[in-house]
Amino acid sequence: MRPHQQHIIRKQGYNYLLYLPRDYGVGKKWPLIIFLHGTGERGSNLNLLKKTALPHDLEEIEYIPFVVVSPQCPRGSFWSASLIHKLLDDVTTRYKIDEDRVYLTGISMGGFGTWEAAAAQPWRFAAIAPISGGGNPELASRLRDLPVWVFHGAMDDVVPVNESRTMVETIEKLGGSVRFTIYPDAGHDSWTRTYNSLEIYQWFLSHSRAERLDSARGKGDRETA
Repeated sequence: MRPHQQHIIRKQGYNYLLYLPRDYGVGKKWPLIIFLHGTGERGSNLNLLKKTALPHDLEEIEYIPFVVVSPQCPRGSFWSASLIHKLLDDVTTRYKIDEDRVYLTGISMGGFGTWEAAAAQPWRFAAIAPISGGGNPELASRLRDLPVWVFHGAMDDVVPVNESRTMVETIEKLGGSVRFTIYPDAGHDSWTRTYNSLEIYQWFLSHSRAERLDSARGKGDRETA
């Protein structure tokens, strides 16, 4: 069966590719993945995004139970947390999105963008998966309660693995729990095997913003009792 086509959506802010599951029209609300690409896919041609990582896989696989939005960063620019959140505002208004199951992931420059956008408004996401990127340790406290799965190649000579390790260790020191996968034989491309595995999608679906916030409220009640 032919995979469901990704549609090109042009908007103010970021243009994006849109993947809707073939049974999207059944009426329920859907989990959302926002995917952020790397430097090589910047520009004004959204078809560039289909050459690698998650947008490439969506051209090949038959089905995943998510709406997937893949925005494109203009040439010469870097990901803007404020524009990512404006995109999220638009997408959750325009489509049937379960706002308790919004997931953010990205590769290389998009890995940096994932860390930054999540730190700006962590309460909007159920979980994040930055790949081959890095973040600002000074903002790590904002991510302490957010489910995070980090991926990096040990042989990465573009973005050193210590960029990810620093974020992971900082969050752990603050009491957070982070999954950290280092591929010992991988260079900069640690996304192909990540997105080709069902495990990342199952992990996303195991996390809900509502469940996390309820757990945090319960913990707070116990601490003040």
